[in-house]
Order: sequence, then C-alpha cells, then structure tokens
Amino acid sequence: MKTRYIILPLLCICMATAAQDKTMVSDNRQKHHHAEDSTDVFFRHLQLNELTVTGMTGDTKLKHATTPVSIVTPQMLRATASTNIIDAIAHQPGVSQLTTGSSISKPIIRGLGYNRVVVMSEGVRQEGQQWGDEHGVEVDGSSVNSVEILKGPASLMYGSDAMAGVVILHAQPTLAEGEMRAHVSSEYQTNNGLFHYSLQMAGNQKGFVWDARYSDKMAHAYKNKYDGYVPGSQFRERAGRLMLGLNQSWGHSRLTWTAYHLTPSIIEGERDPETGELEHEEGWTGCQYSKSLPFQQVKHYKLVWDNSLNLSSGYLKAIIGYQQNRRQEFEESADEYELYFKLHTLTYDLRYITNEWNGWKLSTGIGGMYQKSGNEGEEYLIPDYRLFDFGIYATATKSLGERWTLNGGVRYDHRRLHGYALEEDGEQRFVDFTRHFNGVTGSIGAVCNINDHFNLRLNLARGFRTPNMSELASNGVHEGSLRYEIGNQQLKAEYSLQADLGLDFTSRYVSAQLAFFANRINNYIFTHRVAEEIEEGYLTYVYTQGDARLLGFEAGVDFHPIHSVHFSNTFSYVDAQLLNATPDTKYLPFTPAPKWTSELKWELLHHSHSTLNHHHTSETIHRSLLNNLYIAAGLDCYLKQTHIYSADDTETPTPGYALLSLSAGTDVQIKGKKIAEFYITADNLLNKAYQNHLSRLKYTDENVVTGRRGVYNMGRNITFKIVVPIAL
Repeated sequence: MKTRYIILPLLCICMATAAQDKTMVSDNRQKHHHAEDSTDVFFRHLQLNELTVTGMTGDTKLKHATTPVSIVTPQMLRATASTNIIDAIAHQPGVSQLTTGSSISKPIIRGLGYNRVVVMSEGVRQEGQQWGDEHGVEVDGSSVNSVEILKGPASLMYGSDAMAGVVILHAQPTLAEGEMRAHVSSEYQTNNGLFHYSLQMAGNQKGFVWDARYSDKMAHAYKNKYDGYVPGSQFRERAGRLMLGLNQSWGHSRLTWTAYHLTPSIIEGERDPETGELEHEEGWTGCQYSKSLPFQQVKHYKLVWDNSLNLSSGYLKAIIGYQQNRRQEFEESADEYELYFKLHTLTYDLRYITNEWNGWKLSTGIGGMYQKSGNEGEEYLIPDYRLFDFGIYATATKSLGERWTLNGGVRYDHRRLHGYALEEDGEQRFVDFTRHFNGVTGSIGAVCNINDHFNLRLNLARGFRTPNMSELASNGVHEGSLRYEIGNQQLKAEYSLQADLGLDFTSRYVSAQLAFFANRINNYIFTHRVAEEIEEGYLTYVYTQGDARLLGFEAGVDFHPIHSVHFSNTFSYVDAQLLNATPDTKYLPFTPAPKWTSELKWELLHHSHSTLNHHHTSETIHRSLLNNLYIAAGLDCYLKQTHIYSADDTETPTPGYALLSLSAGTDVQIKGKKIAEFYITADNLLNKAYQNHLSRLKYTDENVVTGRRGVYNMGRNITFKIVVPIAL
C-alpha cells in the first residue's frame, strides 16, 4: 500500500515579524506515514503541538511551552455560536465568563478575573474600565482570527496585571504578495433575534498591505421559560477596523485603527409586587430592537502603530497604542446621561528577541502605559485619576537536545496612581491621594518531550498586581450590577506564587491532557456584602482583602477510534479558599462551578487533495458539492456550586444543570472551489431554565409568586451562520 503523510492545514497564530507573517497560515506538513483509505487521525491530533504560540519567549511551538496554553483556531471560532468574543472562548478548559446579560462577558481564568486577566488586541493591552462587573471587552468578535489563552502569571512580557493569565486576540494575518480577498459573513439567532453581518476586504500589492472591515450586530431581549422576555437585555453593536502598512524584507510597519460602539440596555430585574413579572417601560415588547431605559452607551477607539525590524541576530519590535474609552449611562432620559467615564490610555512596548543559537533564545523589553480618567456626568462612582507605570523584563529559553526545553525570566514593575478629590453638595465624595507600588516577578519552567506520545510540563511563577482605582476609592452605584460599592485606600498589592504540572498524551486513537495548578495569593482583593444600605434599592459591597489559595485542575481526553468519529471530554475544577477564615467566609466569592463538557462529532465528508490516496482523484472532489460536513452533539454539565462566600448573603449556592446542544456544518464548493461555509447550532436544546453561578443577574429581585430569586439565563437558541470567502 502506498505510504505517505497527510498534509494537515493548520491555521497558525499571528506572528510577530514580517518574515513570520509568511508562515502565519501554515500547513505544518507531516510526510511519509502509512495511510489508509481513511484520514490518519493520529496526525490530526498532533496538529495542536505543531502550532506556534507567541506569549512566551517570542514564537514557540506549543509542545515546547512550559506553561498551559489553549488555542482557539479560526475554524473553531466560526463554528461557535456566541454573542461576543469572550462568550465564544468560554468553553475552553479552565476558562469561564462572568456575565451581565447576553452582551457583556468578562473572562475568568482558573477562578480569577477582572484586572487579573490581561486581554491583548491588535498587539496592545485592551483598556476599557475593565474593573466593572458590567464592563465587557470592547472588541469586535468578527475581527478576531484566533485566540491564544495563557493560564497563570508565567508570561512576563504583558505586565504585572496578568496574574490569572493572558487572552491574546489575534487579527487576520496579512495576505501573501499579490493576493486580494473579500469576506462576507452573517448569522441569525432565534432566541433574541440576533442579526449580525460583517464585511471585510484585504490585500497585499508589492508589500503594501491593507485590511478593512465593518460589522453590525443587533439583538432584542432574550427569553427563558421562567422569566419570558427579559427587559433590558437587548443591545446594538457596530464596529469598524482599518489596517494600512508595509511588509518588506527589512520587517514591517502597520497602522491600525478600530472603532467599537455598543449600546446595551441595563437589566434591572425589578418585579411587579403582585404578579412577580419583570417590570418594563410602558409599551415595551420583547421583540423590539430599540434601546430602553436605563441603558449604556460605550464607545471605544484605538490607534496602534506596530513596527518590526529584522536584524541579523533577531528582530526588534516597537508598538505604540492610543485608546479612548467613553462609557455613558442613561437612566431617566435617552438624551441626558447621568454617569460618564472618559478614559485615555497610551501604551508603549519595545522588545528585542534573538534568533535561536546553540539552543538559546533570549527576549528583553520595556513597556508601560499612561492613563487619564475623568468623570463628565452628574453621578460618580470612582474619582478622576492618573496612572503611570512601566516594566522591564528579560526571558530566556534553552533547548537541550530533542527532549528538554527550559524557560525562565524576571520582571520589575512600578506603578503610580493618583486620585483627585471631589466635593458633592458640600460633602467630601472623594479625597486626594497617591499610591506607589513596586513589584518583582519571575518564572522558571521546563518541558520534557518524553517520547512521541508524552509531554511533561512543570512551571513555577510569581505574580504581582496592584489594586485598581475602583478597589481603592469607589464610592457610588453600579447601575448595571445593582450594587453600591465602597473602596479601601489601604489595600496592598497582591502577590501570588503558582505551580503548574501538566502531562500531554497523544496516540493514534487517544489524545489526553491533564494540568494541575496550585496558587497562593497574598492580599487577595475581593468584595463582600454588608448590611448597611447606603442608597435605597441597592445592595452595599465593600472591598477587603486576605490571603487565599486556589487549587485545581483541567483534564481532557479525545477518543477517535475511527477517522470520522471524535468523542471529546474536558473537566475543569477550581477550589478557592480564604486562609484563616470563618466557615461562612471560607471560600472566595464568585468561583466558577466545576464544569464537564462532552462532544460527540461525526465527520461525514472530508475530501481534500491532502487526504487523497491512490483510490481518489481530483475529479472526485470536483463532483462533490459538500466538503468538511459534520454533525455533533454536545453536553455542558455544570455541577452544583456550594463553595460560596455566604456571609451577609454575599453569595447563594447554585444548583447544577446540564445543557444539550446539536450542531452541524459544511463547506459548499463548486468544481473543488469553496464558495461558502454553513453552520447551524442549537444551544440549550431542551430549553433548560438555569442560572450560571457567575451571572450577576442571580441577585436581582425575588419573584413573590414562585419564590425564585434573580433573572435566569437564555433559553433554547438556534443559530444559523454563513461565511462567504471571495477571491479577487
């Protein structure tokens, strides 16, 4: 029988240099392996080990990364039904989302979120007042080509706040010389009537590269079988992106501008005292797309200048970014805002990464940011403030033969925060204060490629995070999360020490991963509820801190007994406790529930030139209308969460639940050329009424008729999606 390797098209991660741009979309071909009439699944599952990740010392193959990294490929993003980009990646092991309705999601990595997670977009850290419960990530999901999720504080190049990890949102790679392409996509969701479309055109002519995109998304209120339509859950999102640049032999220089507008209504969760139904404006209907009071208006603008210079010994990279975030809240009138934050952020990053020599690869850099935040409304939550910080780091990677890779580094950070005083109606709302923070962090790790089947990883890292302005000085109402928050100017910086141990196994019929982590955090900052009611109708929360420890693991196994069938399972668990605490304050608040996900996938048709053997011809492909056809059934099972911070009714237990989904997708082709991709996904197929433990809407008013508290998550939702690539 003819022997050969199967060519596996792998969409790699966006690289840092122009030379690497040529390999951003890589085939990572394996050659001369025994092939049968079926696809060789062994190499299909080896593909993740061949992907390149960028978050460690420059560009590193995943199998050589000493810390846990998850990759969300372009195909996975296209096939996923979601309402925002964080929702799209929340199914990854160890990743959760804290939600306020369907339009606002915040990433949680191994039980840690808010300013402990750094989100990178267009090469710079996303800064948009992310300290707030109802403040999401202001990034157009359509502009994201792939996602890289680094778990833990081991990545030293992204700053002190990356204590939980880093979410890197990679844009579409630049095209090869002489290419021009357009791209049209659209989707519709049945539950909330979400309609979305995105138009993109990109090209590369003699090294001049460009990429332009416009996206529009709108949704009316979502519904579930307990609440019916949920007033205030409708939203509108519009976004644009334009990139212009040069790709040359010396490197590249690119200028990218993005604009993001989101108008989410606010779910108040107030109920009629007699019927128990959710209250809404007079004349409101669940199927209306227009906003209703109260609502937010969020505008985020970003300008990034990305430069890379190829040198004989490596490359030098410089990125300068400016961001402006405007966040307004309208409560009584659609023409007059009550709350208005305006945040200006200037970031800079200069790094040098060497080529590999004698197994060594070095990286060093300096970066930081300047922020200016002001209040321009009539209501206040945090004071005006200025922030300045910088950090300097160095990392090294050493390869010892074919099996061992060592990685380590050190970083120093300095941050200065200044909050300005404010008097309101003759009373002191905020006082003038300045805080300085300094921290030294580092990591050391190793990965051993034991053989062709086993990889063993071990890493030890120290993290550092300063308290943000909300934690230090907040004094006001969070309208979107229905709470009054009080800061604490005496808070200390957080320090963590995290150990990671991981084992990967890959064989012809089974792929498995197991990752353990132990994290000790000194001065962990969190909010807890107090009985005092400062403003009527709002629960009061204050910031405090204590020492904490988090233990957990992620496990995954994928059985593929035949080429067309995959049965994958993942399980994530984290136990987060305060040390030396009383029984009712033992557990950290808002810790994700244990999560088990399972999917059975059947690939009915998969024809490509890379999988042909001597029984197939290109004529077979030309006659086939469908390609890459699959159907899948999924089960997301969230176990009961009883590990709660129950003091003062800060948290309540959340019962377990299971959500069944069905999905299918296919490419449509004519004469072997793909003309479209179709996807259909049915989430929560059985229309289960449930509340996610991390949903802020759990704590809204009680239904006096049923005795149920809070607003429930979305019911059954069917998504239809089409993607049309156009070669120009």
